[in-house]
Amino acid sequence: MSGAVAGQRWLAILGIGEDGVEGLSAGACALIRGARLVVGGARHLALADGLVRGERTVWPSPIADAFPAILARRGAPVAVLASGDPFCYGVGSALVRLVPAAEIICLPAPSAFSLAAARLGWALQDVATISFCGRPLAALAPLLQPGSRILALSADAATPAAVATFLRDRGFGPSPLYVLEALGGPRERIRATTADACALDSVDPLNLIAIEVVATPDARVIPLSTGLPDDAFEHEGQLTKREIRAVTLSALAPRKGERLWDIGCGSGSVAIEWMLRAPANRAVAIEARPDRAARAARNAIALGVPDLEVINGTAPTALAGLPEPDAVFIGGGAQNDGMIETAWAALRPSGRMVVNAVTVETEGVLFAAHAHFGGTLIRLGVERLDTLGDSHCFRPAIAVTQWSAVKP
Repeated sequence: MSGAVAGQRWLAILGIGEDGVEGLSAGACALIRGARLVVGGARHLALADGLVRGERTVWPSPIADAFPAILARRGAPVAVLASGDPFCYGVGSALVRLVPAAEIICLPAPSAFSLAAARLGWALQDVATISFCGRPLAALAPLLQPGSRILALSADAATPAAVATFLRDRGFGPSPLYVLEALGGPRERIRATTADACALDSVDPLNLIAIEVVATPDARVIPLSTGLPDDAFEHEGQLTKREIRAVTLSALAPRKGERLWDIGCGSGSVAIEWMLRAPANRAVAIEARPDRAARAARNAIALGVPDLEVINGTAPTALAGLPEPDAVFIGGGAQNDGMIETAWAALRPSGRMVVNAVTVETEGVLFAAHAHFGGTLIRLGVERLDTLGDSHCFRPAIAVTQWSAVKP
């Protein structure tokens, strides 16, 4: 393997724990000693101080600014130091996009998640994981399912208190919290509290939070099904209603890692539910009215998908330059000149398009689309219980005509 390192495998990505050199294998130590350039955080370089013989570089901010210097050494031995497992929310995933895996040797140390699971006696495969390093707390919301366990990497010493506040505000105050600091080293410390009682002081910046989710009766739990209640969204009536939304998501058929265009998004409900189906899903919500676009962005944060891209603009003009979609939903503006044709042309092969209409004029557009592109036309009607004097009756909502098609 040493020949491969000196030749093809010139980039060594090495995990190092809080136990420093003592926790490194003989092979990892040899790779650090032999590297002409060693890159890492100031903490990592200090932990490996006795082994470093080549040039040292501390990660700049942003760390991507150091990538050109690393690539300039291609073929010469370079060592990159990272916390724990470099491919678990680490720098490894960024470097492998620039350097082929055949030119990399990676020797990971136990990740913070593995260490935390070992300390708490939790089965790691049954635990949800998340990182708040450079990511908002809002992404925690969909993971807050009663009875679940979560391991979260903190951004800094203030993160545990912020997470506790987030849990309290959403009705999860009784949830037990464990703050695990400097895992794997001489400064290791584990403290237990609850979100309601959390008042820990002197938290180490290097910490991880473990959560056992306990919900109060009024907790804001985000269901795993499609068709969230209408009152889960801030709206002023411009909303694809719950029952229609569930059918619409079924027709859009989201798959992991796919991208949706939600055109005429209103309150953003379809795009938000698309992203809730899988953490890797992406969506672009296009809305002509600034107030509605702002509302869609607020809903995305409140419902735990802060990465929703909201564009205030009028389609089809606003579609220019957007990444290719795997699915398109048009909830408003389907009658705009060239709307359906432009969106269809952008849709990738095997992509799905769904368009809803409530007016006769827009229905005519859907009939024409069905005649030209094929697909399916259905009409959806919903009746809701209402009062009629001293009695009750079912009142029909406005029927929705839905066209859906798969692009060949």
